[in-house]
Amino acid sequence: MSVETITPAEARQRQQRGVLLVDVREPHEHATGHATDALCVSRTTVETDPIGVLPDRGAEVMLICQAGSRSLRCAEVLVAAGYRQVVSVEGGTARWMAEGLPVTVPEGDRDFYDRYSRHLRLPEVGEAGQRKLQAARVAVVGAGGLGSPAAFYLAAAGVGHLMLADDDMVDRSNLQRQILHTEARVGVPKVESARIALTALNPSIAVEVLPQRITSQNVEALIADADVVLDGGDNFPVRYLLNDACIKLAKPLVYGAVHRFEGQVSVFDAGRQRGVAPCYRCLFPEPPPPEAAPNCAEAGVLGVLPGVIGMLQATEVLKLLLGIGEPLTGRLLHFDALAMRFRETRLTPDPDCPVCRAGLPFPGYIDYQAFCSAH
Repeated sequence: MSVETITPAEARQRQQRGVLLVDVREPHEHATGHATDALCVSRTTVETDPIGVLPDRGAEVMLICQAGSRSLRCAEVLVAAGYRQVVSVEGGTARWMAEGLPVTVPEGDRDFYDRYSRHLRLPEVGEAGQRKLQAARVAVVGAGGLGSPAAFYLAAAGVGHLMLADDDMVDRSNLQRQILHTEARVGVPKVESARIALTALNPSIAVEVLPQRITSQNVEALIADADVVLDGGDNFPVRYLLNDACIKLAKPLVYGAVHRFEGQVSVFDAGRQRGVAPCYRCLFPEPPPPEAAPNCAEAGVLGVLPGVIGMLQATEVLKLLLGIGEPLTGRLLHFDALAMRFRETRLTPDPDCPVCRAGLPFPGYIDYQAFCSAH
């Protein structure tokens, strides 16, 4: 027996006559808005316990989903179970909204439901996950090539509190790749320029800035309350310092680096997983000599490359905050822009690591500038 389909306009007319409209989408979809006066119950619940939801098999029932296919299949299940007056709404909620029919958004912040509607439709995120992001704190060290795209996407994703540290000023040569900054803000501190851009993108987040170079004296104040730390500093003293501080304070560190046409990304989580996850020192016990790793000013960098690496870093941050997917812990992802290839290297913890080996008390901070200069 085929199931009758009706238009959203006809469904609204029947609804006003007292016919029940049931939205069979998932809860995370209901959170983005639903047809006014609809009963919101997931398809799974309707199909597994139809009597609990619809006790009268003879009553008229209309089913609606997002586009029309799920409600049609659910209606077929109900018909097979003995329901005699079940119809499906063509085009679903998307068409209902497009035709300007009344919609109800759950109580709360309308901006939240509008802004993050695409996240709310993802079962892996949903409203609960988005609230996690809203409550999260991320420390971003560096507001340049890597910090710019990473912070931009974290702000867009709704990470509620971003802490940015950088002691540099915006220079015209930055604008080729550092997308947080503009011509009008040349000469402005990068963290202030970043704050302007990020709050313009998402006024609901808090952006805390530290216009200082990261040192052993201030690093813990920056990252102590952070859920995740993102390394956008792109220099070796900062990388070693952040690594050691994150081990001491048990914070996950999302690492990124770029050089000419190539970049790297990884997650170092040895502070929370001693002896299981490697740290930056396990990968690089000693920094390479300066001639082997010149900075962007000396060697140049393809402008879009930091964007690729910074977005990958932001992706890892979001995964860590949401507790989804497989983070790059124990893996180094290498990107070659010229060949457009990714390759992955497995990383293991160094049992003799001077900082992260299991059972080792934190040895204390060192003079990282001298350490890197000596090698």
